[in-house]
Amino acid sequence: MGAPLQQTAGSTTAVRPPAGSTRRRGHRGLAGRGDVGAGRRRPRSLRARREQRAAYLFLLPWFAGLLFITIGPMLASLYLSFTEFNVTETPRWIGFENYREMFTEDPRYWQSVRVTLTYVVISVPLVLTFALTLAVVLNRGLRFLSLYRSLYYLPSLMGSSVAIAILWRQVFGADGLVNAVLGVFGIEGRSWIGDPESALSTLIALHVWTFGSAMIIFLAGLRQIPTDLYESALIDGAGTWQRFRHITLPLLTPIILFNGILNMISSFQAFTPSYVVSNGTGGPADSTLFYTLYLYQQGFTSFQMGYASAMAWALLGAIAVCTGLIFATSGRWVFYYDGR
Repeated sequence: MGAPLQQTAGSTTAVRPPAGSTRRRGHRGLAGRGDVGAGRRRPRSLRARREQRAAYLFLLPWFAGLLFITIGPMLASLYLSFTEFNVTETPRWIGFENYREMFTEDPRYWQSVRVTLTYVVISVPLVLTFALTLAVVLNRGLRFLSLYRSLYYLPSLMGSSVAIAILWRQVFGADGLVNAVLGVFGIEGRSWIGDPESALSTLIALHVWTFGSAMIIFLAGLRQIPTDLYESALIDGAGTWQRFRHITLPLLTPIILFNGILNMISSFQAFTPSYVVSNGTGGPADSTLFYTLYLYQQGFTSFQMGYASAMAWALLGAIAVCTGLIFATSGRWVFYYDGR
């Protein structure tokens, strides 16, 4: 734009601003706008920093628990696994001696491994089968569905408790409920928990009885399967078994993977039923000597804390390997609806 005009008597002259004044005003204007923008952003940044500090403050108890209750004891246990430590004396470093003795010289250790593996291999598939079967039945739209779900889920809440384990010992005892029912049919019973051939089976039955948690998860998975798939299968003439085999089961494989891993880990860590039913001995004849029970005996009965720590890390490694193998092979049998 041209310079402004100033009219005087008889003449009109152009008044030009001083050189550089426009640039300085523009510079001041930009700077002023920048100052305003910075002023507007500053409180927002301050508020963000305050919120961040508040978040860390609320997370501080969790971080403290993770450090002092989880990571700290784990590192201490790892150190103790390479020592000889009986609680009353200072730990003495012995290297891999605990692991060597555990794997080569301790027959009860391998007995506990056999019992635990048998328990896991039998009980986990049975739990998944019962849970999936009941979930399919309940998914048919029964009346009082909420009541049935609560009743079936209740054993999962109480199954690992001491009270239920004591009740289980009474049910399968020599004068228990099972023998009373068999006596009605003229069958002479026995002490199921006192016989080495059947003692472990009673604990497997107790674990299968707590299938409610897996059933609830399966039921939620069934509700997520699109109904148009079943409608298309019905139009094509597919029967009940064909719909279950080609639609329901493949789409539930992610849920089967999830439930399977959770039940496998909980089965490896099972302790209370064996301890209560066998009075802490793992009997009869070590037939219910779970791995965790033998670990407890070594650590809190024999006070061999170094040896017990080595057993704990061996169990952690076994669970990690089994979980890794399941995930590594899941790509061959786990199907996702979106095609991944």
